[in-house]
Amino acid sequence: MTSSRSLTISSSFGDTPLGVEERGSGRPMLILHGGAGPASVTPFADLVADATGARVLVPTHPGFGGTARPEGLTTVARLAELYAGMIEQLELDDVTVIGNSLGGWVAAELALLHPTRLGRFALVDAVGIEVEGHPVASALEPTELAAQSWFDPSKAPSLDPTALPPAARAIFAGNRAALALYGGSMTDATLLGRLSEIRVPALVLWGEADRIADTDYGRAFAAAIPGARFELLERTGHVPQMETPDLLLEALTPFLGDTAR
Repeated sequence: MTSSRSLTISSSFGDTPLGVEERGSGRPMLILHGGAGPASVTPFADLVADATGARVLVPTHPGFGGTARPEGLTTVARLAELYAGMIEQLELDDVTVIGNSLGGWVAAELALLHPTRLGRFALVDAVGIEVEGHPVASALEPTELAAQSWFDPSKAPSLDPTALPPAARAIFAGNRAALALYGGSMTDATLLGRLSEIRVPALVLWGEADRIADTDYGRAFAAAIPGARFELLERTGHVPQMETPDLLLEALTPFLGDTAR
C-alpha cells in the first residue's frame, strides 16, 4: 500500500516542502528519480517493495511534478543536503539509496556528505562526472531523448509535449526546467575527483545500450569510488527501472541484503 506525506525539511537554504511517497515497512530504501520525474521510478518502487519487503521512499525533487521549489534550491549538492536532512528528520538508519540519472548524481553527493545513517548506495546510469571523450548527451529534444534513452525506442513512452493535455504539458515543461536548473550540462567538473572520499559500499549498474552516458562513462564512475562494483545490464538503455525493471531488481538484490528486517 502506498501512502503520501508532506514534510518540511530545514536546511542551509531555508525550510523546504518535500512530497514523499512511501510503501513497505522493512529497512529503509530511498529511490531518487532523474529528469523524467517521479513517475519514472514509482512502478519500480512498487516492484522493490513487493519483492523485498523494504520500506521504500520516493521523494519528488522540488520543482518536479508540479511542485514548488525554494529560490535557494538550485544545485544537485543542495538536493543532497535536502535528502540528508530528510533522513535525519525521519530518523532512518542503514538507508539504501538508489538513484537513476540525475538521481544517481544526487546519491553520489549524498554519500559524500558522510551521513552516518547511510548504509549503501547504487548508481543506475548516473550522470554528474566529466569523462574525457565520453560526454553526457544533454539538451536533447523530447523525441530525441526517448530514442537515446532506450535500448528499444519503440517501447519508450511518447515524449511529445504537444500531444499532452494542458495540465500534463505544464508539468512536463516544469520537469525540464528543473532538470536544466539542477543539472545544467549534467556534469560537475569537481565530482570525479571527489568520489574517492566516499566511504560506504557502492554498486554501479549501467544499461549496455545507454546513449545518454555510455558504458565507458559508467566504468569511470565506478572506478573512482573506492570498492565500487560495476555491472552491465543487457538490452537496456538509460532508464533500466522503466525498460528492464526485473533485470534491474535481480542485479540489485544481492547488494541490498536483508531489507525486510
